[in-house]
Amino acid sequence: MEKHKTSGFRTSIGGQALIEGILMRGPEKQAIVVRSPDGLVVKEEDLKLIRDRYPILGWPLIRGSVTFLDSMVRGVKALMYSADFYPEETPEEPSRFEQWLDRKLGNEKMEKLIIGFSVVLAVCFSLLLFMLIPTLISGLVEHVTKSVLARNLVDGILRVVIFLCYLIAISRMKDIRRLFAYHGAEHKTIFCYEAGLPLTVENARIQPKHHPRCGTSFLFVVIIVAILVHSVLFAIWPMSNVFARIGVQLLALPFVVGITYEFNRYVGGHDNPVTNFLARPGMWMQNFTTNEPDDSMLEVAIEAMKRVIPEEKGKDAW
Repeated sequence: MEKHKTSGFRTSIGGQALIEGILMRGPEKQAIVVRSPDGLVVKEEDLKLIRDRYPILGWPLIRGSVTFLDSMVRGVKALMYSADFYPEETPEEPSRFEQWLDRKLGNEKMEKLIIGFSVVLAVCFSLLLFMLIPTLISGLVEHVTKSVLARNLVDGILRVVIFLCYLIAISRMKDIRRLFAYHGAEHKTIFCYEAGLPLTVENARIQPKHHPRCGTSFLFVVIIVAILVHSVLFAIWPMSNVFARIGVQLLALPFVVGITYEFNRYVGGHDNPVTNFLARPGMWMQNFTTNEPDDSMLEVAIEAMKRVIPEEKGKDAW
């Protein structure tokens, strides 16, 4: 794992790797920069957050789920935007169903429908992979061993193993490796900015590609927190029924995400032996999700970063 040097300043600016591009999100606006076949394409948007209209959604333990869902929707939109610059070499003729939707809804509504469907599909896939499968298998273990403790232990181990296998599997895909290189460019650029260095390729190149406030770390901690919360819940209220357990897990999910968000905010905002130790597992996970970028990728990340830095100095402080 790479060691990282931290300065006193930590930014709340974060990003996401796209197809040949980067999404950077600051306190006031977000920028999408894509290296298209015709050169750099930039799209800037002012951020209008729902928690600005409803302050209660910005309260601790509540803001985590709101921020996570908002980031997921914006991330899917940005990914689709970047994909438009690299269409399939042999595009297929739209199906009758697609043509009907296009006539009934129009392009804008069609896009919203696709984004909504993509988010729902991603959530369902995650629930299937990290909730339903471990619950079914651990239920068989309890049936054989007659032990609630054994069931909770197997359930937790399976979640971590499935998550690791999933990351390792996708990290070996050619297109994903390039995507993860843009992820590394995002981290290096943020480190460069936090160090107070001019945002140049030369300065960003020497920065670490593992960042303590990364989405990979967040997802890993979500799994760990979920294991702990579910173990306590099912130790107090044992449940053998698979669907009852899944129902309780779903009800607890916003609470789990909320705890994880606050945990990551605390760990990301402090630099001491305890927080560094707590951040270590998430940093290690980034070995699978961040690759070394080339200079052209750093150029994209730098351009995206420059466009979201607020004019008021310190407004983006973590």
